[in-house]
Amino acid sequence: MTDTEVHAGAGAGGGQRLHIPIHLRWGDLDAFNHVNNTSMLKLLEEARVRAFWLPAPGEDAPGTAVLESSIHHGVLTLIARQEIEYLAPVPYQRHPLDVQMWFGKLGGSSIEVCYEVCSPLESAGDAGQTVYARATTVVVKVDAATGRPLRLSAAEREAWEPYVGDPIDYAHRR
Repeated sequence: MTDTEVHAGAGAGGGQRLHIPIHLRWGDLDAFNHVNNTSMLKLLEEARVRAFWLPAPGEDAPGTAVLESSIHHGVLTLIARQEIEYLAPVPYQRHPLDVQMWFGKLGGSSIEVCYEVCSPLESAGDAGQTVYARATTVVVKVDAATGRPLRLSAAEREAWEPYVGDPIDYAHRR
């Protein structure tokens, strides 16, 4: 899989999953030689932008990339909440991580994006993929001028509904 390839696959709990390949950078590692927790937020952000934001002319993107978000277009996307459960350290590797994504919920003006950050598809082999982390991000679509929430469009809902599945049930929540 290359940087621009995206494919959909069935996920547990209904709905399809997007598989977004995200390469690690050497600078994502910390002194313990694994991906730093703050770098994980950047990796999730990169996957989210590739999966849902409209591409520039000439760029490849999945059919879910329908969100037009910029001050120029009068639409902003704000992060309302993020949660990450780390399951295993992410070592540096040359093959891209497989960031699997789906929606736990499509709200009126918000989306709950769910992720599983997995070992590269290229190295999965018979043992299967390692799930390094699970995460959820709640993104709210707002009017850039007023800051008021904007409803999800019919086109956004149509593109995203096949990817609605169960939200993440975090194992270590108290």
